Amino acid sequence: MKARLPLLLLPLFVIGIALLFLAAQRWPLLFSNVNYLGGLIALEVVLACLWRFEKIFFPMTIGCFLLAGTGLPLSGASTTVRWVFLAAGGLVGMFLWLRSNRARYFGLFHLVALFCVFSAVASASVSEVPATAMLKVLSLFLLFLYASTGARVALADRQESFLRGLVLACEILLYFISACYLALGYDLFGNLNAMGAVIGVAITPLMLWAAVVAQTPRERQRRIIALVLCGVLLYASVCRAAILADTVLVAAFAFALRRPRLLLKAAFVGALFLEVMAVANPAHMVELTDSLTGKFIYKTQQGNQGVFGSRQTPWEEAISAVKQHPWFGSGFGTTSGVGSVRPYALGSSISDQGSNREHGSSYLALAEYMGLLGITPFLLLLLLLTRAVARVHLRMRSQGPYHYAVPLAMIVLAGIVHAGFEDWLFAVGSYLSVFFWVSAFLLMDLAPAANTAPQFTATRDFAPYAQPLALRQPMR
Repeated sequence: MKARLPLLLLPLFVIGIALLFLAAQRWPLLFSNVNYLGGLIALEVVLACLWRFEKIFFPMTIGCFLLAGTGLPLSGASTTVRWVFLAAGGLVGMFLWLRSNRARYFGLFHLVALFCVFSAVASASVSEVPATAMLKVLSLFLLFLYASTGARVALADRQESFLRGLVLACEILLYFISACYLALGYDLFGNLNAMGAVIGVAITPLMLWAAVVAQTPRERQRRIIALVLCGVLLYASVCRAAILADTVLVAAFAFALRRPRLLLKAAFVGALFLEVMAVANPAHMVELTDSLTGKFIYKTQQGNQGVFGSRQTPWEEAISAVKQHPWFGSGFGTTSGVGSVRPYALGSSISDQGSNREHGSSYLALAEYMGLLGITPFLLLLLLLTRAVARVHLRMRSQGPYHYAVPLAMIVLAGIVHAGFEDWLFAVGSYLSVFFWVSAFLLMDLAPAANTAPQFTATRDFAPYAQPLALRQPMR
């Protein structure tokens, strides 16, 4: 049957080409419209990715969301195509997951995620712009559907190649961002906070883990160079949320491994970097030192608004909105009143009537959207996620970092901290939100002592980056 399949594709291909020629002859204006042609090409790309769903679809989906948040060519088209990828990934992924021979496991975490969608629907029904709110709820449902089915298909039985590819893709992205910003002076994301979020939440955790578990000295040196680039870009972005998230990440990672010297090495590298910058450009370093309190801590030139001066106004607006709608909120993804509307920094979709007003925190934004009652399942979801991260770090104390769940737990930890100061966590249009929640759902499958199906108990070490499999004890 497998040998006959390619023979059947040839006549089908010929028939498809003939139908396209007939359609072009009958409706010539349809094929001369740029929008229609772009949609047709996008549909063909999605169908081609579905052909190798396990290996291709996840990186293409993340890449499409990432491209939509940049100023590169085709970023405008990706703004629409990304939703096609997300919908196709959720629906096709659910079909593949249910028809596979794997155990069709959906646990408490997945049930709570479903209740989050139901709660968002109830909140959207009381919104001032219910149509916009319902569209945002639909995007949340598609994200959770893809993360709980299609992403798990991509990971199942290929954890090694999945994580290898993820590390390599983030390393390539890091060098590309460095070349754009440091060499060409081009701000790829149009916002330094957006660049800091990508570096701090997605790339630094993976590079740190890959450097620690590297198998060869050459590979470890390459990962360390990547970590240095991460530090340089974070320094250039002055993104306090990302710097705080990575500080917490490095501290938790070092204590989990019982390697306090790792913190000393990190402090030494940071001090050495500042010394190099002082020697290379002393005038700039003097200026930076004089304005350190104002530019870095207070994020203002005057430095008289307090440590959280740049967040004070958004926080006050969000708290005021919660007081106006304390129980069911203003509607998922929407805000009440006019507020200050601006394009969202981390790549989310833009909607009208103040739905993208800055909140200064993902958790305050969620409280405004959902109210004190509607936010309950979301808090439970984050609680379960935090517990999984804690389990992974506790097992690292006795069994080391050689486990598939470790890099995902590091991404989730950095994301949870960073989301406290940037409102992207439930903005599904943000590439960082998609990456975070896919990592979160996969973590729940791989976390030790979780009630998961046999193929997702993650009883193997990350052998290619560590010692041979038989020499180490697995997480249980």
